[in-house]
Amino acid sequence: MKFKITPKMVIPVVLLLLVAGGFYFSQVRADKELHRGFASGNGRIEATEIDIATKLSGRVDKILVDEGDYVKEGQLLAVMQTNTLEAELEEAKAQLQKAITDEKSAVAQVVQRESDKKVSEAFVLERTSTLDAMQRRYNRSKLLVGKGAVPIEEFDDDETNLSGAKASLASAKAQVMVNQAAIEAAKADVISRQADIKAAEAKIKRIEADIEDSYLLAPRSGRIQYRVAQPGEVLGAGGKLLNLVDLTDIYMTFYLPEMAAGQVALDSEARIVLDAFPKTVIPARISFVASVAQFTPKTVETEVERQKLMFRVKANIPPEYLEDRVEYVKTGLPGLTWVKVDAGADWPEFLKLKESK
Repeated sequence: MKFKITPKMVIPVVLLLLVAGGFYFSQVRADKELHRGFASGNGRIEATEIDIATKLSGRVDKILVDEGDYVKEGQLLAVMQTNTLEAELEEAKAQLQKAITDEKSAVAQVVQRESDKKVSEAFVLERTSTLDAMQRRYNRSKLLVGKGAVPIEEFDDDETNLSGAKASLASAKAQVMVNQAAIEAAKADVISRQADIKAAEAKIKRIEADIEDSYLLAPRSGRIQYRVAQPGEVLGAGGKLLNLVDLTDIYMTFYLPEMAAGQVALDSEARIVLDAFPKTVIPARISFVASVAQFTPKTVETEVERQKLMFRVKANIPPEYLEDRVEYVKTGLPGLTWVKVDAGADWPEFLKLKESK
């Protein structure tokens, strides 16, 4: 049986289409009016990720957290084996003690050499006095021998004694110089031993720092997202153990066309509505607007046809909003971010923040 439209049915059908069309266009117009002064872009919830990695190569001793655990800043997350470092620390401490002992011995050598120099200087004074006496005796003998008052043998003895006194004085002065050189060498040895002490102390500090770095602490509060290594594994320097999501730095990145992006100011208000929670409006602040446009990513959808170039915009959720909602924060959730392009526009009802009870 075929259905036929009779003349009587034409008028009601036309009226129905007109009503439906009018309703549709009125809704489209109302929707446009509702969205006038605002722009939106789709994106996904993201967060700053931090890799918890080793500073030095070594074996993993303990991992104290698991995937999904919420950790506080400064909390101990993992421990690397420190047996080798502790042995090196004991060796460095022994080297420090030896360097301190050697320095004391070097200082004692300086004192000894200075004492030897004083003795040699006293000998110089004594030899100088003896030489003066020998010189006067020689001068008298020389005068008297010419007059025949003194035997020539006695004059010869005085001359020999004078030469001996000169040689003794020269030897004493040379000994002073030797002792002075010994003092300088002993002082240089003291400086060397002091350098050994500083080197040993620096080595101890370095090893203690390495031991401290073997206890991996949470640099920020957040949630453990991945556990990459297991106890007993040997990792190289920089080897990753855990991946931490910083739950105080949650944001959504989205894209806007040139006209809209140019009207968005930094630190201006934004609203995020997640697909999973369509009735929950999340407050946000614009923290970044790209200064250069880029080709539209494939994941970005626009209201009309896809535009070739878009500007990347970042909206951060305030940390204070997240404090009591940490357990609900999940990265990767898709949604829409709304921003004002007209500062005088009022947020529509479905984007107004609800008062927390």
